[in-house]
Amino acid sequence: MISYPTIDPIAFSLGPLHLRWYGFMYLLGFLSAWLLARGRIRRGRRPLPGVRPWTTAEFDDLATWVFLGVIAGARVGYVLFYDLFMFFEDPLELFRIWHGGMSFHGGFLGVLLAFWYFARRSGRSFLEISDFIAPLIPPGLFFGRIGNFINAEHWGTPSNLPWAMIFPGAGPLPRHPSQLYEAALEGFVLFVILWAASSRTRRKGLVSGLFALLYGIFRCVMELVREPDAHIGYLAFGWLTLGQLLTVPLVLVGVWLIARAYNSEE
Repeated sequence: MISYPTIDPIAFSLGPLHLRWYGFMYLLGFLSAWLLARGRIRRGRRPLPGVRPWTTAEFDDLATWVFLGVIAGARVGYVLFYDLFMFFEDPLELFRIWHGGMSFHGGFLGVLLAFWYFARRSGRSFLEISDFIAPLIPPGLFFGRIGNFINAEHWGTPSNLPWAMIFPGAGPLPRHPSQLYEAALEGFVLFVILWAASSRTRRKGLVSGLFALLYGIFRCVMELVREPDAHIGYLAFGWLTLGQLLTVPLVLVGVWLIARAYNSEE
């Protein structure tokens, strides 16, 4: 068993202003995506056939809408999917994102809405935008899961493995550090696959499909060793969680996009 490294939730302070690690992780996620995208644009990566090259100004505009979509969608999604009673008891809690409680599925829907809006403004297709952005998402997922670990939230199920930890507020039993598992799979592994695929593929929608399929698979597997929210619990069979149920449509969309990409002309 490994001792949980208790970390001060405040990264640093400037007078009365405090920057918490959880918020700082989100900033790192956006910064990494921004740097990766601008680097790829500067290198002049050859776009898909019929797709005009991206410009830094165009990406910066898109990034603004994606940022808003992620933050608003993730918080609203968490409240709607996982803790609606919290909103009824204290509506202002919706805005206290530093307390934790951000839903990937809500953030994902917020990003899709941003893609749709930007597509209407820019004249680009939805899949052009999603194929470009998909490889930039995993670093944000990585840092988000590290933020969950620092916040000592979303811990795993009890375990007797050597690296199991006793998390504050999770009882006396050692548990899987599922946040770190998810950071590795949803963050690092998914990034490597998508970055390589997006550097080589000439098929529109393939990268978006790979993201949807692989994230869905990784999330469903990780939910098997992640403790469900106490007020929700397992939905059925002693293992099915709300996170898995919300992810199934993503897997199906991923399979459809990949099949569509390979059935269309290159």
